[in-house]
Amino acid sequence: MPPIEPSPAAEPLLPDPAIRVPTQVIAYEEAEPRTDARPLAVETPVNLVYGSVPYAVMMTSPSDLEDFAYGFSLTEGIVASAGEIRSARVEEGEGGLRLLVDLVPGRLREHLARKRAISGRTGCGVCGIDDLASLPVAEPREAPRTRVSMRAISAALTALGPAQTLNRETRAVHAAAWARLDGSLVAVREDVGRHNALDKLIGALIRTGTDPAEGFLVITSRCSFEMVEKAAHLGAAVLVAISAPTSLALDRAKLHGMTMCAIARSDTLTVFTGAERLILEGA
Repeated sequence: MPPIEPSPAAEPLLPDPAIRVPTQVIAYEEAEPRTDARPLAVETPVNLVYGSVPYAVMMTSPSDLEDFAYGFSLTEGIVASAGEIRSARVEEGEGGLRLLVDLVPGRLREHLARKRAISGRTGCGVCGIDDLASLPVAEPREAPRTRVSMRAISAALTALGPAQTLNRETRAVHAAAWARLDGSLVAVREDVGRHNALDKLIGALIRTGTDPAEGFLVITSRCSFEMVEKAAHLGAAVLVAISAPTSLALDRAKLHGMTMCAIARSDTLTVFTGAERLILEGA
């Protein structure tokens, strides 16, 4: 699988993903503060608009927004494939940005029949859902027969830290990465919202026709059920999370036949389900 090229440079209208602000550093045992400057992650309201109809306002990092449009549209169930999106473009809006998504004929009509309002979400995954029956569930599909070695997972985790350029600068954003079966990273996306980071990554993968059987996902955040559902929409067989999962996330991983590894560290990780896909060293 050829490597995924980074998204094109942000258009001039987009704000930088990080800004430097003046600060004062105060030591408890010193009389005078020390002046300093610190990078902050930029959080920008982005209004997703399908046709001419606003759908959601998401608080995001203003980078890789075309990828975000594709990934969000897929994992929200608005489209079933990248081919159902004609284009996605960014324009300035009042108090933020507008992400204009042009759908193929027929798909917009189907989308408008589904009511949902999710304003301002960065952490919540189900804002605007009317009832429990409306909780998102990805379409069942045959899980890929992907097998991943522990050596590959370790390599991906080791490579992920240096690849998080925005987080290295700000210490305030999440990352989602796609790794080949040898553990080398193909694509990394960052955002102030963990869901947004994964949507951006999924968007990048579906735009380039990545085969879900040829790699695995790594996320730096808590593994909640929404993250599992997004991974299932992509068709990923293996999900590795640095933080712990929730009980519902585990239930959904089992439902989708997904391998879930969490609390992943440099020397150990915990397998919650799907251990048969893992290749142990020496096995």
